[in-house]
Amino acid sequence: MFLKSILAKAAPDRGGLSATQQALEAQAALLPYALGVFAISLPAYVWAGSHADNAVWMTGSFAIFAAAWGAFYGVINWLKDPDFAANTTLRGRVQILSALIWALAIAQIAAFADGAGAAREPLLVTALAAAVVVIFFAAPWLPSLLIVGPAAAAGPLIALYSRPDSEELANLAWGGIALAHALALILNRILRSQFELAAEREVLMADRARRVEEADRLARSKSDLVATLSHEIRNGLTGVAHVLASAAGRNGRGAPSREQLSAALDAANDLIEVLNTTLDSETAEAGRLSVQKVPMDPVGLIRDLALLNRPNAIAKGLDFDLHIATELSEDTAGSMIADPHRVRQILSNLIGNAIKFTVRGRVEARVELSANGAIAIEIADTGPGLSAEELDQAFIPFNRIERTSAGTSGAGLGLSLARQLAQLMGGELEAHSAVGVGSCFRLELPYDATILAARHITTPEPTAAPVEDGRPLRILIAEDDALNAAMLRAVIEQLGHQVVHAVDGRRAMDLASVCEFDLLMIDGRMPNLDGPDTIAAIRSLPDALGRVPIIAVIGGDAEEARECTEAGADAVLRKPVTVAAVARAIADSLNLRRRDQGPVRTVA
Repeated sequence: MFLKSILAKAAPDRGGLSATQQALEAQAALLPYALGVFAISLPAYVWAGSHADNAVWMTGSFAIFAAAWGAFYGVINWLKDPDFAANTTLRGRVQILSALIWALAIAQIAAFADGAGAAREPLLVTALAAAVVVIFFAAPWLPSLLIVGPAAAAGPLIALYSRPDSEELANLAWGGIALAHALALILNRILRSQFELAAEREVLMADRARRVEEADRLARSKSDLVATLSHEIRNGLTGVAHVLASAAGRNGRGAPSREQLSAALDAANDLIEVLNTTLDSETAEAGRLSVQKVPMDPVGLIRDLALLNRPNAIAKGLDFDLHIATELSEDTAGSMIADPHRVRQILSNLIGNAIKFTVRGRVEARVELSANGAIAIEIADTGPGLSAEELDQAFIPFNRIERTSAGTSGAGLGLSLARQLAQLMGGELEAHSAVGVGSCFRLELPYDATILAARHITTPEPTAAPVEDGRPLRILIAEDDALNAAMLRAVIEQLGHQVVHAVDGRRAMDLASVCEFDLLMIDGRMPNLDGPDTIAAIRSLPDALGRVPIIAVIGGDAEEARECTEAGADAVLRKPVTVAAVARAIADSLNLRRRDQGPVRTVA
């Protein structure tokens, strides 16, 4: 138990080579020299032992010495095994036990010397010298020194103190052993300091190597990001610019056709999708992407996506089939535990890819319970299919399969991001494919049969915010960026409301103090008077002017959102805005202000 407790307190491995491992290595490196010392000392022991009266015991002593030497030699060879050397606890025990073999050999020499007649004292001094040698070779590792040193010195000292006529020599021997122990402890302390410094150096070098590798990986990722975005954005914006130039009449031709406008709109939407996917991928790569895990209805979600994507499939001449397991289609079915927004993002990518790359045949979506109790959603197609090597490459960021991706847009990030999102939600995204047959992607996410999710009802995109008297709202927008202001104005007017535009916070404050608006939409970052300052100034206005609903329109910075909400915003709307997001933000802010509630809603 004593040996076990000492070993348990020895320094554990902390990356690299620990101080304990270094001490054991140093002790093991000294073991061959220990064998040499004992081999050289053997003739002196034989000469002294030849004067003893008991020749039989002398012969047995030689045999014990030879057995100890052989066992020790076997331990040295054993320590050369890498698997054994890696087990610090086992290795420490073996090295201590092998040293105790020599301590027992010294004890039997002392017992033999005690009955050796005239050769008694020379033999006991020889045994003491052997004990000092053992103490020296045990010095690198403190547990070995504390256990083996006293055990090796005990036999000769007990024999010397057993007779009064050798008491003076025993006192001298005790002093010598104490001095040897003190010197060995000093040596051990110096070695331990060196070992600790070396262990820290190993950790620092490993950390430096890890950081260098991380920096190289980030540099490659940034390089791939720039190359991909440069290609996609250049091509997309060039097409949009040509169509807009035609619309403006700058090329001397007629107005663009509906097909040209549709192509420009598709290119713009592709650019937005590429940028959103890229930003999400970089955020996930940096470890800053967070997901919610809430009960949700997977059946309603997949039906929504099927409804949205079936026209695209039909336009290409593809069949789009949806299969839902019977136990999941009932109202008593449980819930998938995941982030609804991220699940929609994953499935939209998988369904979009299936329709994009499938030339003829069909696309199928299947929802079922897996054998492990998770919910599984499979998206299968009869597209070109991928080989095993191509399938592995398809999940590598910024990597596109040339055989199947020619002529299509994309950054090569959709599948890698989908797998990252699935893992963040506690699930997994797997795939199997065959060239010329098609592909099947399987998303598995946690499922709880005891939680009943609210059945999802597909609703059309909102066209107007609810207003009690049905009249259009008078909305003031404060936005210093002309393009953002034009987009926001277009969205609000599409919802049927009237818009007044202020170019900065100061102008918005002046208009809000003299005009009655139904709603204010304030940009979070503006010149002259910042968004939070503008919101706070408006909230300080008297009566109804200070109680007008306010939506903060921000770029996605959490700190910016916090500042706006603390200043008094009723809702937070993140750019880039959509019709649905603006409609929800308007409805939420009006309802919250009407009920005079404090919580602030954030609309993506």
